[in-house]
Amino acid sequence: MSSSDSSSEKTMEKRNTLDEEGAFATANNSEENVVFENLHREGTFEDPTVRDQSLKPIASSKSSRGEGSEIQRTVTAQDWMGPDDPENPMNWALWKKVYHTTIPALMGFAITFGSSVYTPGIPQIMEELHVSSTVAILGLSLYVLALGFGPVLAAPLSETFGRRIVYLTTLPIAALFTLGAGFAHDPAALLVCRFFAGFFGSPVLGVGAGSNADLWHPIHRAVATSMFLLAPFAGPALGPTVGGFAAQYRGWRWTQWSILFVAVASYLYTIGNQETYKKIILQKRAKRLGIAPPVYHGPTGLAAIRYLLVVTLFRPINMNFTEPIVGFFSLYIAFNFSVLFGFFDAFPIVFEGVYGFDTSHAGLVWLSVLVGCIFAVITAIVLDRYYYRREHHKSHKEGRNGVVAPEHRLYAAMMGSVGLPVGLFWFAWTSRADVSWVSPTMAAIPFAWGNLCVFISAALYLIDVYGPLNGASSIAANGIARYTLGAAFPLFTNQMYARLGIAWATSLLGFISIALLPIPWILFKYGPGIRAKSQYDTIKA
Repeated sequence: MSSSDSSSEKTMEKRNTLDEEGAFATANNSEENVVFENLHREGTFEDPTVRDQSLKPIASSKSSRGEGSEIQRTVTAQDWMGPDDPENPMNWALWKKVYHTTIPALMGFAITFGSSVYTPGIPQIMEELHVSSTVAILGLSLYVLALGFGPVLAAPLSETFGRRIVYLTTLPIAALFTLGAGFAHDPAALLVCRFFAGFFGSPVLGVGAGSNADLWHPIHRAVATSMFLLAPFAGPALGPTVGGFAAQYRGWRWTQWSILFVAVASYLYTIGNQETYKKIILQKRAKRLGIAPPVYHGPTGLAAIRYLLVVTLFRPINMNFTEPIVGFFSLYIAFNFSVLFGFFDAFPIVFEGVYGFDTSHAGLVWLSVLVGCIFAVITAIVLDRYYYRREHHKSHKEGRNGVVAPEHRLYAAMMGSVGLPVGLFWFAWTSRADVSWVSPTMAAIPFAWGNLCVFISAALYLIDVYGPLNGASSIAANGIARYTLGAAFPLFTNQMYARLGIAWATSLLGFISIALLPIPWILFKYGPGIRAKSQYDTIKA
């Protein structure tokens, strides 16, 4: 055998390797780059080796074996079979990826809509069920508190059965409890049903971020994340608008029927979804083709349950107290989120008490919050396009393989941190009878804009800092703090406004927002040093 033939044989034996993003790096540039055009259909698979009948070269280069030589590729369920594996959700058609991105968004909208649509019916609930305002507000607080269990419930479900089963099973159960709440004739039944409606709806919120990670490369994830997070913020904004008309003209029970209408519509939209979770897709491939399934290296049985509890519950709680980045962002976002839910009490005090609006028209004021959220999404996308992507391209040019310091995700948070106190002080000192109702209505726009800007930025930053697994725990930590404090705030908002008055009660919130304002700015400047001292693996950039 000649030396050239020997060299060629060695070249053809070199293996392709997968990096952690699923990108396919060829071991030798002289080899032909090929991608799978089609996988064998069930019933046609005969051999675990696929020859060039199912492989077509996308680029060819001369090698010592000459052009047109056969290239063999082993069909495997251990990992994706290349950068263009058609079963990889990142390679789906754009319309299909957009469709699967909107599924958790719409379901998240339905669930969060259910939190706030309840609030305009609180006076009627007090009268019909003979309860105090605090007990009636518990229907909101318990629902919001239950939303915090989303990651704890979603993680074991999606890890075992995939994303699709979570979307198809949890929302119908939540809808049944919503139905029970609508038929409740005593406060205990109402509160129990409201809690479990939120509890079984919460996995949708917990698994949505995972679906986006399945579908989009990190460079495109900011746009997808921004659009996804708009829906859960749009839900609380539109809820009082719909609930106001439902409660005023049809009674408080129709606030619950409204939730069912939205839930059914979003569920019907979801029926056509496919699995996006890599492990489940590979398992199905193995079963279909009769080849070895992906090797699972993690714990099994009770150890697996313990592991998932650690990742979704105990580790998030630990990170809130031991990781400054997680702890301070959790505190900041939890406060902002709580003020938003406190407005469910504050808006009726202002617009019904000061300006004489009826229930339905007071609910329309919440459209200003929706406008602010839309502006926040636009802001986040623009900043991603003009700043983060520029750094990403610069990283490639400098040979850093696209690695970007996560602090470049914080531009939206730094801008939004200014909008929060502006909106709160504006609302505080213009909510009086001698000033038009338009002014406090407009004040909600910068607050909502700043709130969502901070949240989008923080979500992207935490994932970039801690990576997929610990990043999920950091997001769960944020959710636990956010929903716990958000559940508590409405219980004392009425009393706070009664004691301090509209101006000073809202100003107190404004002063707290000023105290928290430096958090994203400090992390932008000192984040690399803080990351270096973390007890968890963090990005080195």
